[in-house]
Parts: sequence; C-alpha cells; structure tokens
Amino acid sequence: MEMRELTVLAGSFVGFQLLFSVASPRLSSAITPSYGRLPSTQLIEWNSRLVSTLHALIVGLFCLYILWFDDAVNANPIWGDPSLVKLNVAITCGYLLYDLVLLACNWSTMGDSFFVCHHLAALYAYGYVLTRGVLPYFANFRLISELSTPFVNQRWFFEALKYPRSHQLVVLNGIAMALVFFLVRIAVMPSYWASVFSTFGTPDFEQLGLGAQVAWITSCIALDVLNTVWMYKITRGCYKVLTRRGGQKVKEGVELSSFSSRKHLNNHTD
Repeated sequence: MEMRELTVLAGSFVGFQLLFSVASPRLSSAITPSYGRLPSTQLIEWNSRLVSTLHALIVGLFCLYILWFDDAVNANPIWGDPSLVKLNVAITCGYLLYDLVLLACNWSTMGDSFFVCHHLAALYAYGYVLTRGVLPYFANFRLISELSTPFVNQRWFFEALKYPRSHQLVVLNGIAMALVFFLVRIAVMPSYWASVFSTFGTPDFEQLGLGAQVAWITSCIALDVLNTVWMYKITRGCYKVLTRRGGQKVKEGVELSSFSSRKHLNNHTD
C-alpha cells in the first residue's frame, strides 16, 4: 500500500469518527428538535446512519465517475491502473475500520458477530486491491451498490421520528429504495457477470493466482445471493404498503427488510 492510500484510509477513519461524535449531533439538532428527544441507543444509531449515508454518497458517486471516465480501468478490468479505485477503496476501508470501532464500543446495543465477520472479510478482500492493485474495475463496480444505502437509512430516520407508514414521504422513499436497490444491485448483475466470465482463461486471470480468484468469485456469488433475497423482501414490503394490506404482517415484513438492510446493504466484499 502506497503512502497516498494509507493517508486516505487513516484520514477517512478519523474523519468518520469526527462526523459521528461532533458533526452529526450538531447538524441533526439543527435540522430537527426531535433528535434530542431520542433515547441514547437511538442517538448512536442515528449518528451511525448519518455517517453511513455520507460515506455511501461519497463512494457511490466516486464509483460512477471512475466507471464513466477512467479509461485505463475499463480497458483492463484486472490489471488496469488502479490509482483512483485505490483511493475509493481506501475511503471504504477507513469507514469499515471506523464502524468496527463503533461496534466494539457499543457492543451491548449494536454488537453483531455477523457484521464483524463481514467487515473483516471485506477488509481482507479489499486488501488485494490496496496492496496488489488487482481487480480495480470489479472492486469499483461493486461500490455502486452504495447508492441504495441513503434510502435504507432514510427509512430508519422516518421511523425514529415517528412518521406514520402511510405518510407520503415514507411511501415515496420506500418506492425509491426499492427502485434504486434494484438498479444498482440486481439490474447490474448480467453486465457484471458478463465482464467476469470474459476474463476466464485469459493470461491476466491466471496471473491473479488461486487465492485472489477464489476470494473474488466466492464473495461475488455470496453477495448476489444476499442481494436477491433482500430485493425480494423489499419488494414484498413495498407492495404491501402500496396496497395497504397485510396489517401487522406489513410491519413485520418491512421491518425485517429494514433490519436486514442496516449494515448488510453496505457490503464491501470484493
């Protein structure tokens, strides 16, 4: 890892910590007085989600820029110049480290062994990008999924502020969440896997080595299976809300989708 990426990683780690502990409380209090009336556990969750939203916007938009304008990465998806991708990945790794510290400090209310395993696995996978500069196109392509995270977090904010599920803003956000989730996580699958299959058997693919190949392919499969399951749950919950049927089942179904989406939707696994 070069000094530039290390500096970005450390800077993003510190920056996200400051956003959580300083900027988010002040900004949130200025936006809505209800923030100060939340219980302490929800305050932590609120600040965490605000940081998550900011991270998702930074990384997701940077990802789109690279996909559209970085010719070197697009020309050689395995060994193309990874300079910009490594910066984006370094920001994400800084966020993952920040979130691990947050989980450890609030384990009694936020701790979950799945999240820890996910973050450690993601850091391991992105370590290949930062240290060897491999798979820049594919690592960056996966980060486009972050663009659905703000809508997931916004749904939680509405719930914390006691907005009724029938409120127009809640319904519109739910529709947007389902649509964007589909576009950035499901609709892109054929294009992504076509690019993956096109590399099989090439000298560039063989040069990766078995370790990187296995880590890359297995993480992609696992992530897409999870995304498909979550898409089904989100769609079902959205349909029930729109048709105003299901009573308590609506609440359970949508909350299950929301719970599953909290950190799992912030996947950084390849």
